[in-house]
Amino acid sequence: MVSLLEAIENQERAGEEFVLATVVKVEGSAYRRPGARMLISSMGQSEGTVSGGCLEQDVIRKAFWLTSDGPTVRSYSTDEEGEASDSSYHFALGCDGKVHLLFERVTPDIQSDLVDILKRVRADMQQAVVATVIGAPDDSGVTIGERLILAHSGELKGGLRDDVIRPSVLADMKSVIANGRSRVQKYRGPNRSIEVFIELVSPPQKLVVFGAGHDAQPLVKFAKMLGWHVTVIDGRATFAVPSRFPLADEVRVIESHDSLLSTEELLDNAAVVIMTHSLEQDKNWLSLALRSRASYVGQLGPRYRTERLLSGMDESNGSEVTREKLHYPVGLDLGGDTPESVAMAIVSEISAVLRGRSGGMLMHRSGAIH
Repeated sequence: MVSLLEAIENQERAGEEFVLATVVKVEGSAYRRPGARMLISSMGQSEGTVSGGCLEQDVIRKAFWLTSDGPTVRSYSTDEEGEASDSSYHFALGCDGKVHLLFERVTPDIQSDLVDILKRVRADMQQAVVATVIGAPDDSGVTIGERLILAHSGELKGGLRDDVIRPSVLADMKSVIANGRSRVQKYRGPNRSIEVFIELVSPPQKLVVFGAGHDAQPLVKFAKMLGWHVTVIDGRATFAVPSRFPLADEVRVIESHDSLLSTEELLDNAAVVIMTHSLEQDKNWLSLALRSRASYVGQLGPRYRTERLLSGMDESNGSEVTREKLHYPVGLDLGGDTPESVAMAIVSEISAVLRGRSGGMLMHRSGAIH
């Protein structure tokens, strides 16, 4: 989202139109999942990907031609066998999948509700749901690209000309928020079927790093490569210096546990890593993290050290309730011992845990990758 929005803002400053290509449905094997987006400028420059690199050139070449009459959906098949058609393109890649892309042109003189909600999600760091029509009969009165948007505040924008399906779509949008997963839904009516992509748009993953030592620097770099929102906190002003963490979104000096209580919302749904190398600081921040609504808490250091930190906490205040989120020693068992290796192990574990994965080898996975 971060790099895509930067590209969008560059196009807006230049007063240029562009096309957004969005993965709205996947059948079989595919590199990117629904919600992946790619921007194509009028000069043929792009940002983002919709595949592993096999479809992008064709998408760039056809984006403006395909959107000359408005939004449209095209599918790309990667089966070994198949035929191209007016609405489907065939690439014999042997991946046995089909990717459905929604192409939309955004022009400077017309407000884009989609672009607006993407910006709002990033600015507010709150989720939103976008329901977009991706399939409808020509005589249905509904057009491809119509959408309904539900912001975190409850504000509803956009519209669907089919009043019959609108209540059902809105109910499913709320269900997507509750379940935390996007989905494609078909709505059937008299002699017609309308297909809608209901997308959960999430802000960048938050990472809060307690500790501004040299080993925190590669952790910040790796996290930013993944597009995460990173805050670095340390009680030592000589460590928590913005120039030491130029990629971090924020660097704070907070000297005590009590000083952070007023900004406790920072830890809501965040991944937290504690690595100050100070027993006193680690104990303060670990205690706070375990009582917060963080989605992941990782403690650097050997197991016995963390057990020592835990044994000194007052469990009656709720620490025990959230210990299932605590990972120690933090990181996957990758075998490295350099700061960069440790950082890679940490971001890998966070990514796996937040996606409900074990972090094992894909070659040993019996089910589908996605």
